[in-house]
Amino acid sequence: MSPADVGDTGGRSEERPLVLVHGYLGGAGQWADLRQAFSNRFRVVTIDLPGFSDAAHRPAPATIGGFADDVIAQLDALGIDRFCLLGHSMGGMIVQEMAHKIPSRVDRLVLYGTGPLGRMPDRFETLEVSLERLDCEGVAATARRIAATWFVKGEDHPGFQIVNRIGAMASAAAAQSSLQAMADWDGRPNLSSLTMPSLVVWGDRDKSYRWPQVETLWSGLPDASLAVVPGASHAVHLEKPDIFTAIVMDYLTSR
Repeated sequence: MSPADVGDTGGRSEERPLVLVHGYLGGAGQWADLRQAFSNRFRVVTIDLPGFSDAAHRPAPATIGGFADDVIAQLDALGIDRFCLLGHSMGGMIVQEMAHKIPSRVDRLVLYGTGPLGRMPDRFETLEVSLERLDCEGVAATARRIAATWFVKGEDHPGFQIVNRIGAMASAAAAQSSLQAMADWDGRPNLSSLTMPSLVVWGDRDKSYRWPQVETLWSGLPDASLAVVPGASHAVHLEKPDIFTAIVMDYLTSR
């Protein structure tokens, strides 16, 4: 299954699947270090969303719910029934939709650098501006500009080159339609139905999702914990990898 990249952890039956879903202009490759860190405890499954990274040839859905359906179909094809689920940024919106659609299959939910409203109030720029600049500047320039906002040090952080390269692989159609899909999405009415244990992870210098979004997500979920990482922006797993891994591992393995 080329759209899904399955981490080989030895195939032991007791290993729980951990599904990682990237966000806008992301890809499975951004999780390389995290996959290695979790591979001893989980069967790590990383997804390339249609229209992005190595799945850029696949047409992107027009809605966040459509992306959720695509990821569910990929997991069904892999024979994965119950799993832990982590989503980053737009991927956090997608996994909220998945948890609403198939709640009995989601063991634990990690919502990372995300919120319950696709329009992202107080984002570094509005989605409308992003659409206009995408149309004028193209995918590569847009990916570079947006990727720089993911890090406190911008382009000077080593992780910038990783996400910049992956972001530039997106199809122009997916880059455009996904911005509109986010603009049309509101997950707030479904928060109370997401009763599985959940963890919200946020970098306190995130330029995309500000505290009011994060607080609404945390307070609206019935069984949520919150981890705020100081001195990190949108790519906490690359800026503060040891802290991020420790927080998520502790949460997923605690009883």
